[in-house]
Amino acid sequence: MTAIKDSVALVTGGSRGIGKALVEELYARGASKVYATARDPRSVSHPDAVPLALEVTDEASVAAAAARATDVTILINNAGLTSGASFLDSPLDEVRRDMEANFYGPLLLARAFVPVIEHNGGGHILNVHSALSWLADGGPYSASKAALWSQSNSLRLLLRSRHIEVTGLHVGYVDTDMTTNIDAPKTAPRDVATAALDGIESNTYEVLVDEVSRNVKSALAGDLTLLYTQLAA
Repeated sequence: MTAIKDSVALVTGGSRGIGKALVEELYARGASKVYATARDPRSVSHPDAVPLALEVTDEASVAAAAARATDVTILINNAGLTSGASFLDSPLDEVRRDMEANFYGPLLLARAFVPVIEHNGGGHILNVHSALSWLADGGPYSASKAALWSQSNSLRLLLRSRHIEVTGLHVGYVDTDMTTNIDAPKTAPRDVATAALDGIESNTYEVLVDEVSRNVKSALAGDLTLLYTQLAA
């Protein structure tokens, strides 16, 4: 069990959307300190949060954050992006943007903070995946989230002996700035944060927040046409 009460957490992308909700819920559950990171730390609005400048794709920025936040016991890799790039038609630099932010970013944070968390007696890493970790969408976003899912599975095995648990969080559309133009059912960021922290406190390996993520996960065991109905035509 990982206790959130009296813990020290760091949330990447902690100024808005899911990240902001995570910061609020961490304090509601008794965390003693929460570092909320953003490219511009002035955008962090929670009155008790510790704003921390961070660019997750920049190794020097990550190292500086780890040098500052030496008391962290819970790392939440929430920051990410979707470029909307196409595998076949977009410049490779655009394709790489998703991988840099959604796969290498969390890896840089893990490499920097595992020694910190271990030094502080152990703790937890939560990676925010997506239902698209299991469902290709024709571009690099889903590929990067699938890679992050695999990374989380590997880290979970590697870190058991170091007393660090790893939870992966999967969810469909969330009601944030990223989905403003999408007309589909969306989960409230607060509900995502609640499910995520429940997962940390119970050492759940994977948190499936909504029906979308549960349905996609269950379809993985079947024929590909269950996920990609166009293949059955």
